[in-house]
Amino acid sequence: MLRLVSLKLGRLYRYVKLAVLGSLAAALVLNTHSLLASLQRNELAERRFLQLNKCPACWGTSWCRKFLNGQLRLESWGRLRLLDFFNVKNVYFARYGEPREGSRRVVLKRLGSAQELADIDAKICRRATGRGRCDLPQALHATEFASLNGDVRLLTPDAVEGWSDLVHCPSQRLLDRLVRRYAETKDSGSFLLRNLKDSERMQLLITLAFNPEPLVLQSFPSDEGWPFAKYLGACGRMVAVNYVGEELWSYFHAPWEKRVDLAWQLMEIAEQLTNNDFEFALYLLDVSFDNFAVGPRDGKVIIVDAENVLVADKRLIRQNKPENWDVWYESKFDDCDKEACLSFSKEILCARVTVDHNYYAICQNLLSRHATWRGTSGGLLHDPPAEIAKDGRLEALLDECANPKKRYGRFQAAKELREYLAELSNNVR
Repeated sequence: MLRLVSLKLGRLYRYVKLAVLGSLAAALVLNTHSLLASLQRNELAERRFLQLNKCPACWGTSWCRKFLNGQLRLESWGRLRLLDFFNVKNVYFARYGEPREGSRRVVLKRLGSAQELADIDAKICRRATGRGRCDLPQALHATEFASLNGDVRLLTPDAVEGWSDLVHCPSQRLLDRLVRRYAETKDSGSFLLRNLKDSERMQLLITLAFNPEPLVLQSFPSDEGWPFAKYLGACGRMVAVNYVGEELWSYFHAPWEKRVDLAWQLMEIAEQLTNNDFEFALYLLDVSFDNFAVGPRDGKVIIVDAENVLVADKRLIRQNKPENWDVWYESKFDDCDKEACLSFSKEILCARVTVDHNYYAICQNLLSRHATWRGTSGGLLHDPPAEIAKDGRLEALLDECANPKKRYGRFQAAKELREYLAELSNNVR
């Protein structure tokens, strides 16, 4: 019965989607002249579309030459501003390079909805002038961002703590890493804040305060094996990252063998972010099917939305020894009626060395029967083959990982689940 309801909801979602697309098609037919004009323009070469006029209250300028020289072009439907109404997250797909030389697909992000970006402007203006509107570049010099000027040697924890999830509990080691790997400067490699130009320093601080995703991608790069999309560059309020592939949701009804492999990779990502040689714990505070994508060629799972990542420095925790710092922390199961629910305390994540948050987030929101997304239920590992369902081991491990019944049960269940999925994945290859 539950399976039937799930299928009906899935069909309803598709019907609504088709109805919306049909309405769009009708609107486009009625606006043919505007449609042709939009398709012929390359707005990615326009300073206003890129919001370059708002710099240094922007994400960077390292890729501006590529944008303004016409090396990037939005893919056909992305050129239609009529569709921006449905593009709430302001994410675009584009081609980079000349078609004759082999262009590649990239993803462009404004790092916020139109309303969120307007709110950023208003916040800056109010801090500087007390009014909601102002000359943004000029107003920045009257905010706290300007206090971290060229005379300041280092970016320190007391200056930026709590600005965003990334620096909810920053260590000096983390901040030095952010500055040293900052990609929006020609002189990267130095951890000294004063080595950045005024505009570069301001862009770094704005990004850190309002959407630190680019800094996560730069500081924990894919080239070094971190499971994030590759950062390419920015121009104004448009950031470019490499295109990974279809979102994880597209594989919800993939063959069982494929879903087992994806589930194993997800648990490996949870382990890597929790325990690594760098002793930085990267906790995913927002875990849903559209925050991950799968490479079409290598089948590799990659995190494509890294805005809500909290980084805790385990070395600092061991050094400072806050209360209960060495007591294993078990995340509390959140049986809510919404999608992608997670229960966590940022303060505890910042104060414990051993934490099961990432295992909990992946198991509850993606893999187990508790995972719900777009009208479906059962998680990525729904409907296992009869022999696996009869054995019961997989269901028991998923349940213990999502909602443990024993003390520290999730830690053990996550370890065994990774091993069991690896066995299943090898068996089906």
